[in-house]
Amino acid sequence: MKVTKLLPGMRTILILFFAVLFSTTAWSQILEPVKWNFSSEKTSENEAVLTFKADIEAHWHLYSQDIPMAPPATTFFFEEDTLLYELIGEVTESESIKEFDPNFDMVLKYFSDEAVFQQKIRLLTDDPVTIKGFLNYMCCDDMRCLPPEDVDFDFAFNGAVAQGETTEVALADGEYKPTTVIIKDKAILEEMKIEELEYGSIWDLFILAFLAGLIAILTPCVFPMIPMTVSFFMHDGESKAKGKFQAIIFGISIVLIYTVIGTVIALTLGVNFANWLSTHWLPNVLFFLIFVIFAASFFGMFEITLPSWMINKSDRNAEKGGITGPFFMAFTLVLVSFSCTGPLVGSILVKSATGAWLEPIIGMLGFSLAFALPFALFAFFPSWLNKMPKSGGWLNSVKVVLGFLELALGLKFLSIADQTYHWGLLDREVYLAIWIVIFVLMGFYLLGKIKFAHDSDVKFISVPRLTFVIITFAFVMYLIPGMFGAPLKFLSGYLPPAQTHDFDINAIVRENVKMMAPEDDMPAICEPAKYHEFLHLPLGLEGYFDYEQALSCAKKLNKPLFIDFTGHGCVNCREMEANVWSDTKVLKRLQEDYIVVALYVDDKTLVPEEEWIRSSADGKLKKSVGKIYADLQIHNFNINAQPYYLLLGHDGEILVKPRAYNLDIDAFVKFLEEGKKNFIEIYGE
Repeated sequence: MKVTKLLPGMRTILILFFAVLFSTTAWSQILEPVKWNFSSEKTSENEAVLTFKADIEAHWHLYSQDIPMAPPATTFFFEEDTLLYELIGEVTESESIKEFDPNFDMVLKYFSDEAVFQQKIRLLTDDPVTIKGFLNYMCCDDMRCLPPEDVDFDFAFNGAVAQGETTEVALADGEYKPTTVIIKDKAILEEMKIEELEYGSIWDLFILAFLAGLIAILTPCVFPMIPMTVSFFMHDGESKAKGKFQAIIFGISIVLIYTVIGTVIALTLGVNFANWLSTHWLPNVLFFLIFVIFAASFFGMFEITLPSWMINKSDRNAEKGGITGPFFMAFTLVLVSFSCTGPLVGSILVKSATGAWLEPIIGMLGFSLAFALPFALFAFFPSWLNKMPKSGGWLNSVKVVLGFLELALGLKFLSIADQTYHWGLLDREVYLAIWIVIFVLMGFYLLGKIKFAHDSDVKFISVPRLTFVIITFAFVMYLIPGMFGAPLKFLSGYLPPAQTHDFDINAIVRENVKMMAPEDDMPAICEPAKYHEFLHLPLGLEGYFDYEQALSCAKKLNKPLFIDFTGHGCVNCREMEANVWSDTKVLKRLQEDYIVVALYVDDKTLVPEEEWIRSSADGKLKKSVGKIYADLQIHNFNINAQPYYLLLGHDGEILVKPRAYNLDIDAFVKFLEEGKKNFIEIYGE
């Protein structure tokens, strides 16, 4: 990618974003390009050297400790204990290669074939000592990169036993318990398979992508090319049929090119990578910066273009006849329009990346169908070209408006990282305040009160432009009550959770009502919930965030469990809470009939070592709240999508068919009523 007039550092961020997002080889085929081996050797009575050896597959390379922030350097973290040992100096590394890296367009230090890192230590006691920690690394080949990965290590001295040598003992004696088994009969899941799980979101994604394709047509990179491209197919008056045939091939080629991109993304995004992409701070902060950079480009700060050699080569191939010519002409259009369509395509891929293999394909299919539609229609009905509006300043206005939207939408990624890691940067009212400012500025821009470098003077306001002004300021008026706790259900999936709001009138009222209520009417909670300091249920509900604790309370109160597999970055979860849970019929049943437990699959909070589990699926230690409950969901229910709602008895009975994202309130009420009825039949009142 060629980026002109770009601020220092932005180019690297762009390259890292696209290197990860548009990889061309399936992650599922690349399991472990780097394999680590650990060893130690005593050099004196109380000193030793820890060795970390990386065996690297051919064509892959591992980055040095001594490189800039992008890509992530190889980094070592030790659980230091000043009473048992101390580190001597820094971690050293074997000789690295220093060359230009095409992935990041800069000179970097890296290793190929093999890398050796060493750390000197001094033992401070003759008692058994175990040195624990983890390393973080990233590896790439010449075209693509795998996401950064953590690897645990431990070294034993003076008769201590390393964790890696006691896997079976750990599983047997409970030091690291295996994944909790929740349900009695796993085969029953096949009978209760959720059929409505994906269809709503699939159609929503298709419609969103189709609208994005229509918007892309109105950008300055694409709109002026419509008459020029269509004229190319219809230039020969004696062969209009041939021109129409080529136009069809041209349209189909556009659809194929974009859909292939979606297919590649579907193949490359495995479950683990998709989870990392959607919840880790690094990709989310990068996506946020990418949106800010594209917004600055749309405002006219700089231009982002692909290399000219790529466009020229495609253009030369477009001069060929037959099917090859229209295909390469379509490819040329895709390349030339990149600076305008890139943010839209990237938004669709990012939205679909957390789904299953079908979502990216559906998203790109919807986008490309809308994008190719005008070219095919105008080729069949060339007289329509005379009725098209002429290119002019209005096209740049479309681009600037897209810039404002990019700024607003980019905040979502920063918000996900903020919620997942509990930074406290973007609480709901801060997020809303920024949105209000962005859309007020957009409204003034549409009125002609704000002008950018490439804008024409707005001598008068046209009716369509006035319509957009009214819509924009009406949207701002809709947002303002949200600053005081209004639920804003229409935007529930895109805003931080209501429980992050510092001044929520609704919450204050609920607390006052609760304080005035008789003791018997208060929700019966067995004991204070773990993680309540940073995790909260919506709508004033009382409940738990730990499965074992919730189960214990459910048995004590003889109530069924309502399990909510959710996530900080789960848009559909927030929509369900704002639009379904908030209904009085649903909320009353959740409060009175169930013990609610929300299991966050993307929370990064580390748990004490005695609560670590060794996954029954991949054998790896799970040390954070999110990883433990993501593993629990996959192991017990063979699904990793959220939201996922289950009603369970005390012995793991699935009381009713599980539910997922579905905004049908009556169906959710029936779900809760049926679960309660089946629970009473088993356990009594």
